[in-house]
Amino acid sequence: MHWINWAIVIGWLVFVFVDGLRRSHGTTKLDGYFLGNRSLPWWAVGLSVMATQLSAVTMIGTTGQGATDGMRFVQFYFGLPVAMLILGVTIVPFLMRAKVYTAYEFLERRFDAKTRSLAAFLFLLSRGLSCGTIIAAPAVVFSTLFGWSMWASVAFIGVPTVVYTMIGGVQAVAWADVKQMVLVVSALVAVVVVLLTRLPVSPVDALRIAGASGRLQVFDFHFSLTNTYTFWSGVIGGTFLMLSYFGTDQSQVQRYLTAKSVDEARSSHLISAYWKIPLQALVLLVGVLVFVYYLFVAPPLYWNPAQDRAVRAAAPDAYVQLEQRQSASWIYRAQAMESFRAAPADRATGPLHRLQAAQQEDDRIHADALAAAGKATGQPTKDVNYIIPYFVLHELPIGLTGVFIAAVIAAAMSAVAGELASLSSATVIDFYKRWVRAEATDTHYLRVSRVATAGWGTFACVVATFAVSLGSLIEVVNRFGSFFYGSILGVFFLAMLRRATAAGAFFGMLAGMAAVAAVSFGAPEVSFLWHNVVGVVAVMVVGLAISALRPAPAAVGA
Repeated sequence: MHWINWAIVIGWLVFVFVDGLRRSHGTTKLDGYFLGNRSLPWWAVGLSVMATQLSAVTMIGTTGQGATDGMRFVQFYFGLPVAMLILGVTIVPFLMRAKVYTAYEFLERRFDAKTRSLAAFLFLLSRGLSCGTIIAAPAVVFSTLFGWSMWASVAFIGVPTVVYTMIGGVQAVAWADVKQMVLVVSALVAVVVVLLTRLPVSPVDALRIAGASGRLQVFDFHFSLTNTYTFWSGVIGGTFLMLSYFGTDQSQVQRYLTAKSVDEARSSHLISAYWKIPLQALVLLVGVLVFVYYLFVAPPLYWNPAQDRAVRAAAPDAYVQLEQRQSASWIYRAQAMESFRAAPADRATGPLHRLQAAQQEDDRIHADALAAAGKATGQPTKDVNYIIPYFVLHELPIGLTGVFIAAVIAAAMSAVAGELASLSSATVIDFYKRWVRAEATDTHYLRVSRVATAGWGTFACVVATFAVSLGSLIEVVNRFGSFFYGSILGVFFLAMLRRATAAGAFFGMLAGMAAVAAVSFGAPEVSFLWHNVVGVVAVMVVGLAISALRPAPAAVGA
């Protein structure tokens, strides 16, 4: 990589790290370290919440999703505005007025200690897995760019982030998120501009070609439990997922608990409600335009250079045959595309069918190439996460490559730092302080918090080394979360019902996890978005039934 790109990457990292340390002053107390002294302005909290979602997973996994599957993924977020409005009048004011450090403290006040501990444990497990996936995204970039092993790439991102989080606290993390948002959005817009100027067709023609290839289909109104990206799965399943994530996940709750008041916490949520879908559409559009770009420029046989090297070495004859098939397919597809471009709208049916047939043949060749890579490496071969790193390395001009990589690293560091801060706070407040040592100085708890941060950072790095092989990273993150989120959300819904009891909440949560596990393993074809609905319904039904059978004892003197 050119030295100018390196200078941009290193300069940005130094800037973020130094500014984070500067803002770490005032974190000698638990309130300052975990909640920024509850003093952050609403717009900073809102941008921090957005930045947590706009991680390196988004920069790599979602753009890759756009290149391979088009704009359908945006339906995933259709439930977000609804969820934010519901949270603004339910869970947000509950937790803000409770003056808690974690969301799960509230559950003990409402129910009992075991319900709190179970919910906190489920959060730790789900968020620890997701944190590893977030580290995996930039590790893909470095593995691709420099030929490093995944272990080395993960350590390059994970180790400095863990150190930064141990020192800075949530206030440093939140202000780093604000700067990250500016850089990431600027990098995405710049890439779109470069793509549009590099394409040999007008933006209108580029979108027409993308539409003909099925990449601009946004809405799918078919109701299906097996298809993740439909209007109904997004509105129904997505609403439950977003309610769980933004309302009960400590990584998000910790953000809005840093706000000055209930009204400012609500306002911070509205930033996501208004801007998340347009921003996600921009991210997907980058992937769609990369797809169109490689209709005019011959794409590689393998996006992942490691797979390319493995097949070349293990099966050179098969590699040559695949190259020949791809070359012939690309020429035919280019001819079909030119015919489609030249055809008037009322005579485009035939050229459209030829273009679609050419794309299907290209997909078959790619599948055969991945199968050959699987035989050569003995490892999973999904390569959606390598499309954008390849484009960045080979096609972006000097300087912008550095900006994009810096944006990926900054996004990863901010998101991982926020995740680790929430994991640390839940570990210390919900387990260590609650069950091990209830009385100690803030200095002692901060020391334990930093140890917990290091422990979770190590766990996340281990998860990261295999998460990249599981498919689109943005899907992997949400699959991990959806396994747990519905049950956690269900118990918070129970907490708002007076007749719900501690026994109902605890056993309802266990029933929710059992129901999700049964669907996940017994009917794997059911989309993970519906797991959130299954979990909530199971918790509510079982929890209310047990509460009715075993009502809480009446208070003395009532």
